[in-house]
Amino acid sequence: MNASRRVILASLVGTSLEWYDFFLYASAAALVFGKLFFPSFEPLTATLLAFATYAVGFVARPLGGILFGHFGDRNGRKGVLVATLLLMGGATFLIGLLPTHSTIGTAAPILLVTLRFLQGLGLGGEWGGAVVMSLEHGDPQRRGLSASWPQVGVPAGNLLASGVLWVLSATLSESSFLGWGWRIPFLLSGVLVLVGLWIRVAVTESPAFAQLSAKGDKARLPLIEVLRRHPRGLLVAMAARIGTDVAFYTFSLYVLTYVTGTVGRPRTVALTGVLVASGLQLVLIPLFGGLSDRVGRRPVYAVGAIAAAGWAFAFFPLLDTGNTLIIVLTVVVALATHAAMYGPQAAFVAELFSTRLRYSGASMGYQIAGILGGALAPIIAIKLVVSTGSALAVSIYVALALALTLVALAFAPETSRNPADEPTLPPTKPALAA
Repeated sequence: MNASRRVILASLVGTSLEWYDFFLYASAAALVFGKLFFPSFEPLTATLLAFATYAVGFVARPLGGILFGHFGDRNGRKGVLVATLLLMGGATFLIGLLPTHSTIGTAAPILLVTLRFLQGLGLGGEWGGAVVMSLEHGDPQRRGLSASWPQVGVPAGNLLASGVLWVLSATLSESSFLGWGWRIPFLLSGVLVLVGLWIRVAVTESPAFAQLSAKGDKARLPLIEVLRRHPRGLLVAMAARIGTDVAFYTFSLYVLTYVTGTVGRPRTVALTGVLVASGLQLVLIPLFGGLSDRVGRRPVYAVGAIAAAGWAFAFFPLLDTGNTLIIVLTVVVALATHAAMYGPQAAFVAELFSTRLRYSGASMGYQIAGILGGALAPIIAIKLVVSTGSALAVSIYVALALALTLVALAFAPETSRNPADEPTLPPTKPALAA
């Protein structure tokens, strides 16, 4: 196996494991944590509090992007990616050992929030490093395809997390699942991390970073330089990401709460939809990433955003039918529109920044947008349905977020045409002395 394919495999496996951890928490927040860690509240409030602990991970992600982005741009990409994997996996494993509120009282949710924060910190550094490594090791003419492989780790991790939860939900009684069954997938994370480390430690450093290091051109303070030299690129990356994030977490996470709480169907129905849709995304994401190499990042991204905005208005009426097949197909189509955005997204964001600032810039743009997008989407969706009595308000919310993404794309240049080592948007100010 050549170096490029080894790096892509390492990035794919690593991000799959880390997103397994992240989505496992998200699914558990929708299904379990409200009852076990916030039992003194009525069900809706408990679910909101569980999603609030879920949102803590998004708040931590920009901090992880800044922290690990600094070391990734200063000391190299490889070592940072090993550290993020250990941090994420270790936090997830410990969640599986946590005593609940009935055992240790208020200390339980406090510990849960702390471990969730560490999860987000690790993931905040993971995405940027995996994308940058894949892009910088890959064929310069196929950067969209190369950078899309870490994106495949998202549905792969979601597929794995949803699959494990689906099996447990289908084979265990409600009392057994709440009593001890929910812990199993968290504890499995320990084994999965060992597999990821075995693959990841064998990769070589990014050739682009090695060349930069040899020339002595590494950034001294990457965060400051990104803010001074690439403010426009940072804003474009954030705005383009927000709509994608809102749509994804509505279609893949809030759907679990809506189908079980509003439609009144078993959780296995919603999990089946997410499971099938995630399997399809494994194929669609690299397909759209490769397509963006031929026709451009912006056209593919924009078509996905328009399709997702339109589907948001069909999404909830179709779920309301209560028909299992219709629910599954509804989720599948929704996540197919997301794949059209997600495929070219990684290369689009990374190409906005130069090699010396790419890890920090891409991580910051991507993760800061996560707070405004994915962190708030499930909470806002629940509140909108409660306050209006209709899911139409959620559809409008998703459409407005995607409109912001389209505005960002309209003001962005086509990133697929610039040289691999230069940003599409020129720096606005001179760099700090290296």
